[in-house]
Amino acid sequence: MSAHPLPVLMRPWDCIDVKKAADHARRDDKTIRRWVERYGIGRRAGPGSPIEVSAPALEMVLHGDDEALELLRRGVRSAPQVRRYLDFLGLAE
Repeated sequence: MSAHPLPVLMRPWDCIDVKKAADHARRDDKTIRRWVERYGIGRRAGPGSPIEVSAPALEMVLHGDDEALELLRRGVRSAPQVRRYLDFLGLAE
């Protein structure tokens, strides 16, 4: 994975804040912020804006599922590897 991967494109219902992401992942805020940078699983509208984290991408990182994360990054939300996470999180479309 590159130093700055392309960010995961997120739909509004995919987004959670850093606190919720940290609670879900059982990690601290710093870890989530580091993962946002490392894996491109979040976005920030501008300096000082809150970070929004992709819940499905976070789940993929937690499970070490690089294949699903790359499919999500490419926008292939219908792939079974991605659908699995969307369904698990109740984000079925």
